[in-house]
Amino acid sequence: MAEALVSKYVQTQLRTLNAALVNGQFVSVRKLLLELPPSDVAHILESSPSRTRDELWELIDSDFHGDILEELSDDVRNGIITKMLPANVVDALEEMDTDDLAETLSSLPEPVLADILDSMDAQDRLRAEQALSYGEETAGFIMNTDTITLRPDVTIDVVLRYIRLKGELPENTDTFYVVNRTDNLVGIIPVARLLTADTDDKVSDVMDEESEAIPVNMPDDEVASLFERYNWLSAPVVDENNRLVGRITIDDVVDIIREDAEHSMMSMAGLDDDEDTFAPVMQSTKRRSVWLAVNLVTALMAAMVSDLFEATLSQMAVLAILNTIVPSMGGVAGNQTLTLVIRGMALGHVNANNSRWLISKEISIGFLNGAIWAVLIASVIALWKQDYMLGVIIAFAMMVNMIAAALAGATLPMIMKRLKIDPALAGSVILTTITDVVGIFAFLGTATLFLI
Repeated sequence: MAEALVSKYVQTQLRTLNAALVNGQFVSVRKLLLELPPSDVAHILESSPSRTRDELWELIDSDFHGDILEELSDDVRNGIITKMLPANVVDALEEMDTDDLAETLSSLPEPVLADILDSMDAQDRLRAEQALSYGEETAGFIMNTDTITLRPDVTIDVVLRYIRLKGELPENTDTFYVVNRTDNLVGIIPVARLLTADTDDKVSDVMDEESEAIPVNMPDDEVASLFERYNWLSAPVVDENNRLVGRITIDDVVDIIREDAEHSMMSMAGLDDDEDTFAPVMQSTKRRSVWLAVNLVTALMAAMVSDLFEATLSQMAVLAILNTIVPSMGGVAGNQTLTLVIRGMALGHVNANNSRWLISKEISIGFLNGAIWAVLIASVIALWKQDYMLGVIIAFAMMVNMIAAALAGATLPMIMKRLKIDPALAGSVILTTITDVVGIFAFLGTATLFLI
């Protein structure tokens, strides 16, 4: 309900802005944009065609460019940045948190990134290069460096006076990190405990020494799983020498979960999860053509298998009518298994220790489902076509294809992950090819042996 109200509100704002733009009321548009939060402005930009988007961006106060760029999808953000002067981009990036800076710069084309880095002063360039030094989709890439660290030998009174002098805390601060003189993490202190501790106590007296820290190179999906499992609000990030290098907060993890969900949804259609809905026609056509080409190749493979049995099909037209049933059932069953395994892998449930058991389970399910639906389809075909042998043949093909679909659905994600191929993006395409080829070959091959 809340999301629907927000969406309706943004749509109303978008209509108002478009009407004002058409009427040339640029001052009104500028005022409206100034009153909206950055997330709503970003939503409006993403919901606007390219020309309108450019006009709106020109009317946005430059002081808010950085906040809005953080909220945009990669495609839309890159399209805007490539049209900006490098010096203006540098100004927009100056106040960004480290994780947002890394995400913004990493998605830019190399020539644009080089121009922006060249326009930075030495200090900003060093900060940008450090933000980009960690691999994408790792803890280091999504962490912030705005941490408050404490020494174990100081008193709580000194810490409280230091915090008052500082005046403010970084956003989402629920824990302070205790480090030694070489910045090794030695403990943590929750804010609530710090505020209620005796002021004469030392930090070492009230800190938790057994604290969970995240390795800087841990994949971000594993980080998200840890936050979900332990209900963390924040967690320290350490390098290979246990030196504190930053922290990850719950808002960063929410972004990861949302992006993973969008990625899975878009990958099912063979699309980029950051694709701009209002991207130019040629750009969108080029991107989508890749997977359409892959699908065409797989469809031709299935057609070539059917072609092997052209003589059989020409002698019994009924086989052509029934030829789609077996591949279709196998495709549905296989995609059920594929989706379940990909989800299990994403949640960290599937690993080398239990993969064989899972494969055996899915094959058993495929066998039972195959038996159930083979009996059903055999009965229907035998009564419909008055041909009991034809019913037996399609039942056998159904059994074979359901077992093959289960085996492929369970093993393909694991094989693809080992080959560093995204199973959510390519799994369904390969699975469909397998179920089509096996289903057609089993049905027409068996029909050729026993009916022709």
